[in-house]
Amino acid sequence: MSVTVRRYGAQAALVEVSDASQAAALAAWARADGVPAAEIVPAARTVLFDGVEPDWLVGRLASWKPEVAPPPGPVVEVPVVFDGPDLDFVAARCGGDPAGLLASVELTSAFCGFAPGFAYLIGLPDALRMPRLASPRARVEPGSVGLADAYCGVYPTASPGGWRIVGHTDAVLWDASRAQPALLAPGTRVVLRPC
Repeated sequence: MSVTVRRYGAQAALVEVSDASQAAALAAWARADGVPAAEIVPAARTVLFDGVEPDWLVGRLASWKPEVAPPPGPVVEVPVVFDGPDLDFVAARCGGDPAGLLASVELTSAFCGFAPGFAYLIGLPDALRMPRLASPRARVEPGSVGLADAYCGVYPTASPGGWRIVGHTDAVLWDASRAQPALLAPGTRVVLRPC
């Protein structure tokens, strides 16, 4: 296992792993294993453990096996109208139908960031790994479904953005009045259903 643990004060540590899948797996394992951190926050290649003594965490990590997949999370279907301004670019680049390719896979929310409720979804087929725009758009509408690098994401609010927009949804990605405000919290399995 190749991990690096960096101390952040007396009660926090940042664990570096190889990729978003490993970060998601480590965070899921830590929660299931009862690691007594106040917060466990996965990201692209790290997991922040807040409220835990770093030296104790190093010892506990010895029992984590990165090759063991975490238990599957809940499935959320997101209805998508595939009508985005970058749909033709993505179709030409992937050599097929982006809507069909996206609908044929189950994605997983690896981590959230950028804006409340913005989930970085992993599990894209290689054909759908798209370059970001050379210049970000000044405004991307809420519900826009985009592709960038190895990720798919849905913009929860209007914001600037450089992802390739292939469609939109009316799903509410962030609602502070829900028990779990983020619709696509880390670990959630996501199916994009064409409508």
